[in-house]
Amino acid sequence: MLIDTHCHLDYVEFDGQREEVLARAKDEGVDIVLNPGTDVESSRKVVALADRFESVYAAVGVHPNFAEGWNANSTDELIELGKHPKVVAIGEIGLDFYRDTTPAEKQIEIFESQLDLARELDLPVIIHNRLASEDVIRMLSEWQSSLEADGLSLAERPGVLHSFSGDKAISEMAVRQNYRMGLTGPLTFKNAPELQKAASELPLERLLIETDSPFLSPHPHRGKRNEPGRVKIVAEKLAKLIRLSFEEIAQVTTANALSLFKLEVAVR
Repeated sequence: MLIDTHCHLDYVEFDGQREEVLARAKDEGVDIVLNPGTDVESSRKVVALADRFESVYAAVGVHPNFAEGWNANSTDELIELGKHPKVVAIGEIGLDFYRDTTPAEKQIEIFESQLDLARELDLPVIIHNRLASEDVIRMLSEWQSSLEADGLSLAERPGVLHSFSGDKAISEMAVRQNYRMGLTGPLTFKNAPELQKAASELPLERLLIETDSPFLSPHPHRGKRNEPGRVKIVAEKLAKLIRLSFEEIAQVTTANALSLFKLEVAVR
């Protein structure tokens, strides 16, 4: 059994094809996919998809690249969506200082609001970070300290750093503060030796596998539309890097996902 812990099935690239995409994933041993929202409207869609498909779970949140759409009603809407039984995380949230779509100050404000939301709903977070490691580390460290100070169990499973890039400062913070790290298609790229080395040195119990579909398709499908079934390729590459069997990687990454997101499913 494999779990794709990050894909965007709600995107238009999958319109009219979701049933067959999930069927192909099932054929590759991918029994569960987690679909994070990227804004309030997207969050509504991912919850609807989770209702429609047994294998799909959802996260709700506003991505920093879509933070300009945040308004006074956003928090209340996300709270209501977050109460759905198949919503298992708040995400995709964080900071992105690469794309100039939302001022940094507003991104930080909205990120903080959604960390508060995750605390209120007792849900882990799915973190997007691009060229913002210093602020992400600072904000997550402050949040983690508040969880620990109040004795909240969420401090033991605060979330996942999506699409780990090999950033040493982020990996050190993640290990120190109980975060998982999500590995995506770039792990398989021929020009990614530094990422491969960094990933192979991470604690195995902290690793998750992701596709970020329809993006980041792994080698040899690089440049094509990605889909959840290809998370198997990421798992196979990780197994080679760590020198474990594919079955061991599948078992460990699945167990890591089940515990982080409190998924109660039968593991075959």
